[in-house]
Amino acid sequence: MAVGNKKKVKRGLEFWMFVGPVFLVFAVIVLVPFFNGVMYSFTDWNGITGELNWIGLDNYVRLFTVDEQFQQSFWLTTRYTVVAVILTNLVGFILAFLLTQNIRTRNFLRTIFFMPNLIGGLILGFVWQFIYVKGFASIGELTGWSLFELPWLGDAQTGFWGIVIVSVWQGGGYIMVIYIAALQNVPQELVEAAKIDGANRLSTLRNITIPLIMPSVTICLFLTISWSFKLFDTNLSLTNGGPFKSTEMLALNIYKESFTNNNLGLGSAKAIIFFVVVAAITVTQVYLTKKREVEA
Repeated sequence: MAVGNKKKVKRGLEFWMFVGPVFLVFAVIVLVPFFNGVMYSFTDWNGITGELNWIGLDNYVRLFTVDEQFQQSFWLTTRYTVVAVILTNLVGFILAFLLTQNIRTRNFLRTIFFMPNLIGGLILGFVWQFIYVKGFASIGELTGWSLFELPWLGDAQTGFWGIVIVSVWQGGGYIMVIYIAALQNVPQELVEAAKIDGANRLSTLRNITIPLIMPSVTICLFLTISWSFKLFDTNLSLTNGGPFKSTEMLALNIYKESFTNNNLGLGSAKAIIFFVVVAAITVTQVYLTKKREVEA
């Protein structure tokens, strides 16, 4: 065997020695269940018995013609995603901008604002459920303010905004950390040059700072879009989709269809459509925002 061929074989063996175990675990945990889900989406399997019948595209047709709850959950999730993505990034950026200024307690404040992200979604939902039901009611009795007397988890509109508030409160601190890292890497000589040229703070922010932190904007938008579409644990613990499924997000709808209604075939079809939509939106978002990135 030639020396060149020996080196290629050696490199190939080294490559698969390092990558092989990781790829095997990835295939077992991600790829096999994914392709099983695709297969089940064309069946009427109930997820319990070993009996399943091939029904073709019937599940997909049903989702867009008969299953009104799926359509409602899809629209609700889309509306929630738009609102949550905008507010989470806005709150995160404002906090990051303020906490990169010369403030004595900025490190302490960064820790405080980041801490909600450390709380698990289920626990967070139950804590805020207590706040909405008991805490707000007590404050409303003491102050008489109508804001705290609203049925925060007992109405479709207030329930929606209740979930948004909790999500923004939890995710804003994480997004803040990413924006802080980006803002600290903006070349100060460019900012000083803009000031010398007479640019005010708002103009400097719009024309210099934001274009230079667009890579972080790309990451933050990607994260918040995927988080929002996949919201499950907070939705489950906070409202469980109530009242009357008016706050049932798509992930919770898929879970209930598969494991409560024992209709895993239809649930798999919902999950596949969900995956395709989220993948298309996130890929488009990354493509569009990366085109706006500039180099210092």
